[in-house]
Amino acid sequence: MGALWMLVAGFLFACMGVFVKLGASHFSHVELVFYRSFIGLIIVYVIMRTQRVKLKTPHWKNHLGRGVSGTVAMLLFFYCITVLPLATAITLNYTAPLFLTLLTMFVCKEKFHLPLGIAIGTGFCGVILLLHPTLQQEQWLSGLFGLTSGFLAGIAFLNVKQLGTLGEPDTRTVFYFSLMASLVSGTTMFFSIVHSITPDKLFILLGLALTATLAQIAMTRAYRIGKTLVVGSLAYSTIVFASLFGVGLWQEILPLTSWLGMTLIIASGVLSLSLSPKHSPPIRIETLK
Repeated sequence: MGALWMLVAGFLFACMGVFVKLGASHFSHVELVFYRSFIGLIIVYVIMRTQRVKLKTPHWKNHLGRGVSGTVAMLLFFYCITVLPLATAITLNYTAPLFLTLLTMFVCKEKFHLPLGIAIGTGFCGVILLLHPTLQQEQWLSGLFGLTSGFLAGIAFLNVKQLGTLGEPDTRTVFYFSLMASLVSGTTMFFSIVHSITPDKLFILLGLALTATLAQIAMTRAYRIGKTLVVGSLAYSTIVFASLFGVGLWQEILPLTSWLGMTLIIASGVLSLSLSPKHSPPIRIETLK
């Protein structure tokens, strides 16, 4: 079931990328992060009230670590979307599952065996083919930012899994992440130009916040109830959905190497699914409701 939730999250994250690309001509990447986070904060708070989930948590240090890594990753990711092609930016960010696999092996002290190494290598080869390196010299710094966002996102995903093991509700985890991102991006906005919001721009912001918040909830649930490596592999689905959106909305013609890259990425997900370490179910801790 966790795998299905990750597929839902992958689709919604791709939708979020579309709204970021649409909003890039009206707002800075910092503004987009703020509106996405602040509106999402309101949405998830309403959901929490409906579910009678309390804000109080004994795991604030874990939320802080998830918030910092996730916020910086999102700032870099949104920046890349505004200056790079959508498929390129998303592909760079979605190196996160590959980093997540390596981080999980390190944290869980799992033995790195050859079949899993082949699965990870296949994923990296797929990312390279899908990226089909065409970055100009002045874009390499943006590309480095994209890879950095992927690494930090991998850390954030691992933190999400740890919070799930501690028994934190999905909505509470998303709430504190949205709060952290709102505070950081909101403070940064004071030092930059703030653009006005018109009705047509409001539609973009609401769509961005709604898809991102629902995607966060689905992703958080996936990592809480699913196997980390399996769910992380299926996060690649966002690249596939984003590529299809590019074809349907902007008539982007993908080269054969891109489709081959997506095939390898999916194959790496299947391999990781069959090769994931078999851990015992985590001990659930009673949540505060």
